[in-house]
Amino acid sequence: MRAVVVGGGVVGLASAYYLAERGVDVTVLEKDSIGGGSTGRANGGIRAQFTSGVSVALSKRSIEVWERFEEAFGTDIDYRRTGYLFLARTDETADRFRENVAVQNDLGVGSEYLPPEEAGERCPGLYTDRYVGATYAPTDGFADPHLALQGFSRAATAAGVTVETGVEVTDVRTDGGAVVGVETTEGSREADYVVNTAGPWAARVGEMAGLDLPVSPRRRQLLVTAPGSPVPADAPMTVDVDDGVHFRPERDGRAVAGGHFTDRDPEQDPDRYRTSNDLDWAIETLEHAAGVADYFGPDSEIVRGWAGLYAVTPDHHPIVEETVPGFVNAVGFSGHGFMQSPATGQVVAELVVDGEASTVDVSALTADRFERGETLHEGTVID
Repeated sequence: MRAVVVGGGVVGLASAYYLAERGVDVTVLEKDSIGGGSTGRANGGIRAQFTSGVSVALSKRSIEVWERFEEAFGTDIDYRRTGYLFLARTDETADRFRENVAVQNDLGVGSEYLPPEEAGERCPGLYTDRYVGATYAPTDGFADPHLALQGFSRAATAAGVTVETGVEVTDVRTDGGAVVGVETTEGSREADYVVNTAGPWAARVGEMAGLDLPVSPRRRQLLVTAPGSPVPADAPMTVDVDDGVHFRPERDGRAVAGGHFTDRDPEQDPDRYRTSNDLDWAIETLEHAAGVADYFGPDSEIVRGWAGLYAVTPDHHPIVEETVPGFVNAVGFSGHGFMQSPATGQVVAELVVDGEASTVDVSALTADRFERGETLHEGTVID
């Protein structure tokens, strides 16, 4: 059995590895360089604090892999489990937090609702008087997406996967309604299965197979700051839900901060969007962060910054299925692709080899849910 994986990000390389592990002859086609899309610009968050069952399941299964990644793949991904701390400024948000925790606990996630004082114990610099409640899960954390991609890439190559960079897929070929291969800038490739893991380009690849995938590229920014006082290495990923800003510790007391503070969110051309920071956004982000914790203030310096793309669906859940015979989508993760890539790769391999997923029930992640009006809900989306 031959499979072509379109897209060389972490979801694509994880899928390629697990496919090859199942005996499939796999070729990865990447138009640019490995990790040159969203993976190379990701924040690296890994959490199970979701409210939809399928998101929790994908994350929990992935966390099992991240926990033993260095042992299994020989790569230290700098995995730090300092927790995620979600903060509420309003009673309405706090009430929703309590509901979220109840749902998460039922789904096997060890999150807890905290009063502001206890939230301050998790994040010592927090202005606790500005909040009415929080949620926290100690098993959440973050890792380095570049290192994780390298681990999957080396493992995939060792398993026999062929990785071709600088090769763009220009069409998906079908015969009798089933996929038989792809056309590329370097000629034809025969395939029994084509796996779409093209991230921000997913809708374009889907269109080649006759599909109208509701996956839209949306620009998001991050910055590294040297704050006025160092952020402890064991501080959690801290998210002010009502204000929209978030930060996590980086090395040497620095922090990675981000947020989306406007209703404007235009669709982007993934080949032509601005990949550098907007200075006014960076200043605004530090101002918002200064309202959360005393690490940030007038002495905070902007070290560097960048912008990347979320591949967003209308309900912030991915599309994971064999949509037409021989064409498998694993797209639209809306910022959760890195953290959920191990489970997604396993599911893709099961869809191709077994004809159905068994690791995680992804039956709710079909593309036609939007037409049926059966969209999913997630109560902990981070912009």
